[in-house]
Amino acid sequence: MRPQWFLSRHSLWLALTAGLVACSGSAEGTQANDSGMNWIAPENPSFAGAQGYGSRSKGGRGGKIMQVVSLADDGPGTLRECIEAMGPRVCVFRVSGLIRFTGQPPRIRHPFITIAGQTAPGEGITLAHSGGEVGRTPLVIKDTNDVIVRHIRVRNDRIGDRRGSEDSITIENSSHVILDHVSASWARDELVNGHGFNNYITISNSIFSWGIPDHDKCALLSSDPGSPQNFSFIGNLCAHSGDRNPDINFRPDSCVEVANNVFYNAKSEFAEVWESYGGTPVAIIGNSFVAGPDTHENAMGIVRQRISSSGPARVYIADNEFIGEFERQDPSLDEITLTQPDCATTFTPSSAQQAYETVLNQAGAFPRDPLDRQVVNDVRSRSGSLMRSPGTIPAVALVRAAPDTDRDGMPDEWEEANGSSPMFADPWGDADGDGVANLDAWLEDRHREVIGQVARDGAG
Repeated sequence: MRPQWFLSRHSLWLALTAGLVACSGSAEGTQANDSGMNWIAPENPSFAGAQGYGSRSKGGRGGKIMQVVSLADDGPGTLRECIEAMGPRVCVFRVSGLIRFTGQPPRIRHPFITIAGQTAPGEGITLAHSGGEVGRTPLVIKDTNDVIVRHIRVRNDRIGDRRGSEDSITIENSSHVILDHVSASWARDELVNGHGFNNYITISNSIFSWGIPDHDKCALLSSDPGSPQNFSFIGNLCAHSGDRNPDINFRPDSCVEVANNVFYNAKSEFAEVWESYGGTPVAIIGNSFVAGPDTHENAMGIVRQRISSSGPARVYIADNEFIGEFERQDPSLDEITLTQPDCATTFTPSSAQQAYETVLNQAGAFPRDPLDRQVVNDVRSRSGSLMRSPGTIPAVALVRAAPDTDRDGMPDEWEEANGSSPMFADPWGDADGDGVANLDAWLEDRHREVIGQVARDGAG
């Protein structure tokens, strides 16, 4: 239990953070009110195609470019150095492979950071811990704001000494965060966990697979929420976890959207709507709930959890598909189902059928590793199973990036082709006058390039 002085101070911090972000640049559009009802998409989103409540995150835009040239845990040119630096910054990768933290994994505490995993050459970047006393959550975003993480894999392949501290990804006491195209496996706590005083969060286009029993959980969107939150869970795949696919437990006056996801092979429960904090308001739209080999016939697609209820949830349910033999919805949901959502969605959801194909083709960190390819193929073939222990991280060849003479994060060849100069650093210039900074344009081009590999290579 946190002392009252902490709660008051941190509530003030979140309010100030939200105010600063709302005021720091009119290009972001009108700030939504606390309920999210007047959501207006930002004119200058976190990146092209960013969706949801986290899409205003500035990340490291306008800051220094920090090149990750080493896969070591610590030292110059490491990811830890970039994470622990202060001020706006963008982590770009000049190497590919596995970063295994041999000490306590770093925490993202200083605001305004972009971790651009799509910049890694070859087969991308995977994070892991070393087990034992340093076996803690490899990717933690805590007490901060304006964080963007894309195309990073987190694989908990070793066992730590404290299960409750072994998520794959944790977002705690933070605002304006977007996780997009990440992948995570083998957590002994949640694969992804939102905790405490979060607000304006998006988790999108990601793959969360194989939570480890007896606490195999996909996503705990909110635990111990200190205040109402605006939270988006969009376009993700949860596969091979017993329950919490996802767990939805927020305070009243929150705005929560769970849309266009695929949930596969839950053992007992898929989506769980809780009422512990006075009743979650949530829109559950355009999702596919799909039975797998481990799904019990009495498993539930959408559950109303009334344990320690302190007020009824408010649930809008539309255009979801339930595939296979299990119970679709808790009958008591009829008592709390709305004819329209409390909060307008931040985007226009596609149909469940369209979202199913999009998720299987495009979710997760790219280039996809064999684990993500396997889980996608499991969904398509209705195969696979829960895992009792972590697997093995696939080997990744060490590949060096293309030349970047001026060290501004953009390859020389790309700069020459796009009107920029490889001889002087100009990441935040606009060489072609299209209103998009040079580095933002390169990051989007690289994102499209790695996503496109699935079409060229075939196989999920």
